[in-house]
Amino acid sequence: MTIPMAILADAAPVTAAAPANVMVTLVLALALFGIGLVGFLTRRNMILMFLCTELMFQAAALAFVAFGRMWMDLSGQLMVIFILTVAAAEAALALGLVVLLYRRKETLSNEAWADMKE
Repeated sequence: MTIPMAILADAAPVTAAAPANVMVTLVLALALFGIGLVGFLTRRNMILMFLCTELMFQAAALAFVAFGRMWMDLSGQLMVIFILTVAAAEAALALGLVVLLYRRKETLSNEAWADMKE
């Protein structure tokens, strides 16, 4: 299937994002990362702690996309693919760990697991 030349002529050229747009995106990524970090440090439920780490992963991915758009480089999007892969693996391992720990102690509080230290 070919695209008619009239459609291509009307298409806007791809340009780098304005620095103000990148700054707004980076502020959003910083806010998401901060919320995730505070949530991770203050919560005692393991499921919420894992959700906060996922939020921090997504904030880092948003920052990579913003910088990639600013520099008109696809390496930012490539890093996001790796971040999503690591986040998926972390979620799978975390779910297995949470199920195992809940079966042993009937609680998901991380304070109940302090006695596991060697």
